[in-house]
Amino acid sequence: MLGSLPAIAEFCRRLDIAGIVDRACPIRDIALASHGQVIEALIANRLTAPRPLVRVAQWGAEFAVEEVFGIGADLLNDDRIGRALDAIAPALDGIIGSVGARAITTFGIDVSRLHWDMTSMSLFGDYAEPEAGFAEPSYGHPKDRRNDLKQIQAGLAVTGDGGIPVFHRAFDGRAAEISQVVGTMESLRDMCGPRKFMIVGDSKLVSYKNLRALADAEVSFIAPASKNYVPTAELAACDLEAATAVDYVAARDRPMPTKGRGTYRVLESEELWLMGGPRKVDRPLSLRKVYVWSSADAGAAVSSRNKKLARATEDLAGLVGGLGGRHYATSAAVQARLTVIATKRRVGDYLRSVVGTDPAGKPTLEWHFDQSAIDAEAASDGWYCLLTNLEAAKVDAGEVLTLYKGQEVVERRYGSFKGPLAVSPMFLKNNRRIQALISVICLALLIFCLVERELRRAIAPNLKMAGLGGYRDARPTGRLIFEALARLKLYPAQGNRPPVVPEPPPLQAEILARLGLDPTTQR
Repeated sequence: MLGSLPAIAEFCRRLDIAGIVDRACPIRDIALASHGQVIEALIANRLTAPRPLVRVAQWGAEFAVEEVFGIGADLLNDDRIGRALDAIAPALDGIIGSVGARAITTFGIDVSRLHWDMTSMSLFGDYAEPEAGFAEPSYGHPKDRRNDLKQIQAGLAVTGDGGIPVFHRAFDGRAAEISQVVGTMESLRDMCGPRKFMIVGDSKLVSYKNLRALADAEVSFIAPASKNYVPTAELAACDLEAATAVDYVAARDRPMPTKGRGTYRVLESEELWLMGGPRKVDRPLSLRKVYVWSSADAGAAVSSRNKKLARATEDLAGLVGGLGGRHYATSAAVQARLTVIATKRRVGDYLRSVVGTDPAGKPTLEWHFDQSAIDAEAASDGWYCLLTNLEAAKVDAGEVLTLYKGQEVVERRYGSFKGPLAVSPMFLKNNRRIQALISVICLALLIFCLVERELRRAIAPNLKMAGLGGYRDARPTGRLIFEALARLKLYPAQGNRPPVVPEPPPLQAEILARLGLDPTTQR
């Protein structure tokens, strides 16, 4: 199988991945393969046969790895892979920054807007004695809800230009997202050089320390404020009639008729908000508050609340029916159950109840939902607030919303990270190798996204490519491109005959031509 190996090898060459790794982690001249060669082979493995790091040598024998990357399949044994991961782990900061900077300059990527977010990956194994200096597996709040497993976390900085993950980093399983922003920003400044950039993030970006550091570094930012900074009552006080409609359509709504699409409105006060620090000596930050109303969010809030109320009503009816029975024989038991219902169904803000005892000693319960509390919450449905230090004269409230909505690109990249590239499950010896493998997969994701961006740029102004989606035209995505290239084959050398690549089918030939690749020329 040749598959997408020529494309992967060419993009590795353009990024100089092997060279960067070998300069950071030199090896003796007598070695049969350098660490850089092994890492490039692991990147190719992840892009062609994503699965846990097992039987890589078998994969190398099935694919034309030796012909394309110049490394024999027998050199991809578990011991050699482990030594390569061990070697790069201490040098990852330099490798990540160098590859990211190379991607920016080689492919002309615009880094003026970067979207930052973190995710978690569950691990199989105890890792009772983690090695110091590397991301430490621990229990936390995993995205996949596997609370029985330890986790590790990773963060991605993705460009608004093509959704390219130019920077990544692994974190401890218990690391708080809000505490990683300043270090990430400093690393991004080192990587981007003199270029100015803006960070767009989620509510974990917002703290006085983080925003002060970003402002002092002259980095622009946009992030939604949590209820700790903008309470529900403040959102409820927003006047929808005074808000301005924004010409923005979510990607999921674009195929829908105009009437069925979600709409957005923005509202901004004339005065800046002063965000104070935890200490009296802290200088206040002057920030803009852009209030956003989303019809989709408003509808979702109504639907969610109705479901909560319906489920709570069902639970409460069951509790009333069981009063005096074996499970609810006392007022204390009834009160305990009420607390569970209020917490589980999240109706504590508007559930009103009175627990008592009748003359026969049987517990009683009277309850109702406070309609005024429900109405107060409903007044804020669909509203949220964005904080930014962008100048209003240069970027109006509608543009702030549009820039923030680009945050979905990092979520899509995490979808590829956990989907086509199969970051989970992980089976490794120690946390040192876990951190290194996460970087290998993130480098694979970088190539995955660059291939997508370059092909889209090559076919512009067309948005779709004939035959890419099977029987219909489709917009090029990393998944579709690599699936199409997976059909390429190579006939190995025999005797004096060199390796032969049969003429690719028309679709694959066009993809290779658009990317400037010749599969018959091996590295």
